[in-house]
Amino acid sequence: MSDTSLRTFLEIPYDELEARNVSARKAAITETQEALEKEYRAYLTKEKRIKAVTLCFTDIEGRFHMLDYDKKFFLSHSDNLTFDGSSIRGFSVLKESDLRLEIDWASIRWLPSDIFGPGKVVMFAYVQNRDRSPYLSDFRSRLRLYTEELKKKQGVTAFASTEIEGFVVRGVNAEQMYTEEKGFELISGSGYYHSLPLDELRVFIDRSAEAQRAMGFQNEKDHPEVAPAQFELNFTFTDVLTLADTIQLYKLVCRQVANNLGMTATFLPKPVAGINGSGMHINLSLGKNGKNIFYKKNGADGLSNAAWDAVSKLLNHAPELCLLLNPSVNAYRRLDPHFEAPNQIKVSAIDRGSMIRIPVADERSARIEIRSVAPDVNPYVALYSILKIINEGSALQKDEEKRDRVRFLPGNIYDAIRLFKASDFMGKILGEDNQAKYAAYKQSAADRSPKDLGTIVKKSEIIYHHEVTNQMLWNRF
Repeated sequence: MSDTSLRTFLEIPYDELEARNVSARKAAITETQEALEKEYRAYLTKEKRIKAVTLCFTDIEGRFHMLDYDKKFFLSHSDNLTFDGSSIRGFSVLKESDLRLEIDWASIRWLPSDIFGPGKVVMFAYVQNRDRSPYLSDFRSRLRLYTEELKKKQGVTAFASTEIEGFVVRGVNAEQMYTEEKGFELISGSGYYHSLPLDELRVFIDRSAEAQRAMGFQNEKDHPEVAPAQFELNFTFTDVLTLADTIQLYKLVCRQVANNLGMTATFLPKPVAGINGSGMHINLSLGKNGKNIFYKKNGADGLSNAAWDAVSKLLNHAPELCLLLNPSVNAYRRLDPHFEAPNQIKVSAIDRGSMIRIPVADERSARIEIRSVAPDVNPYVALYSILKIINEGSALQKDEEKRDRVRFLPGNIYDAIRLFKASDFMGKILGEDNQAKYAAYKQSAADRSPKDLGTIVKKSEIIYHHEVTNQMLWNRF
């Protein structure tokens, strides 16, 4: 048995962790990348108890990837960090395998050692080609560049928050071990707000929330959701790039906490038939000169013309956008109208079946709530596409001589793929190569599952899911 007293890797109390991470988030807004690199280089050099830096990036489907670099190697080779892109599904082909990682020094976070182990910090990276140009399929880079363009040309900053739901099920690696005969074993029969203070679901929520607060999420409320063993942890609104990073870390924290407890946190949109599924509502607003430009005191439902224009464009492009916001076979189970499904292509202040809702709000909190987003989405792709549509899309045209008929989002992934592939606009905003690549990956997953979803959650829609599958599982088909 090894003697852990020989190791003196960094472990920071939760209250100090929270202060450090909140301070780092504020510095990311006010300081330049050069200044932050200088500061954190000096810190990493001086802090002998840090052994490694974890660099993170996300592939085109939304799978989260992490590489640990020895701290000394990281500091001495930070301008030449490379990886094999051909090993990443949705990235480069074999003949162009070498890709680079550019460090985003503003994204540093200190980690709770009881969750992630001692002696590490985490940062996000931008993926680059060999010539250091942004890699086409790295939507974190594309989201950053587009938000910088909006700020420079229009003076506009996009802010958002999310409500990310998930389930906790019995056993480690429960998704990879899924069978139709056994299904998932939910850890709790409790539902909305009324689980016991120390039942397994509440313990999971408490530990996840504690870790997220320590990482600077600035959580607002944490609670069980409507379905048994379902959870939701809410954190504060922020700029869209920071939000997308936080979404990826949120899911990572929940998965690791559940694993530590001998359970699995799953973000499958509908892991169990017959009960409510999980969503990831996006609450979005635009700011300019310190003002929320989605707010208008006497506007309809308190929204400005700019906000209503954004709503109109999102409704118009909803069918072709659906595959990006609902990227898996399983996601279309959630769009079932019997379970508060946001599958109607309309906007409403009260109807939760609408894909866009207008929450009650004031000048500071006026926003639109996009409810049709699944929790297994690539957050960078989703936010990038939504902003592109708001700024470059076409508004919904109404025929005043015809009665409005409610339109619905696609009911299965096959229809969603067809609409996505046929859209010239999606090719324009994503790039035709990305459109074709993304559609091909979704088609290959769809082809491994029956077109008719039926009433039983199929093994194929779980084990070939982009957040679940690995090379061994994929090759079983």
